[in-house]
Amino acid sequence: MIEVEIRELLDDISTKKRRSYSEMLRQLSLHTGQDQLLCRLRKEDGITQSQLSERLNCEPPTIANMVKTLENYGLIYRKRDLLDARVNRVFLTAKGHDIIEPIEQVWQKQQDKLLEGMSSEELLILKRLLTKMAGNIS
Repeated sequence: MIEVEIRELLDDISTKKRRSYSEMLRQLSLHTGQDQLLCRLRKEDGITQSQLSERLNCEPPTIANMVKTLENYGLIYRKRDLLDARVNRVFLTAKGHDIIEPIEQVWQKQQDKLLEGMSSEELLILKRLLTKMAGNIS
């Protein structure tokens, strides 16, 4: 059945992409998800951990662990909110800012690898289909 074949292809792509992506991030001493957190801080430096949890669609304990690890790596730091001492705000360090470009290069390499050999027309069709699939699953 074609639907099963499509599901299997999507699973295969997802597995291979995740493995390749993890290997590339490991070269930067990062794990999957940490790149997203760092790049989110580039866009919204100083947001709270609960805001990071919302933006990244991750559970708060997952974010707490990531923040602690990235803080130990010297890529981010936490600072108490001036108005509410119960709240920690998360900021990139200079070292954190420096790793953003290599992360984006990993993203670009991964995308280039996935889309290699596709024509502009195929890319438009793929984008349309993926957008439709994303809407269906929401």
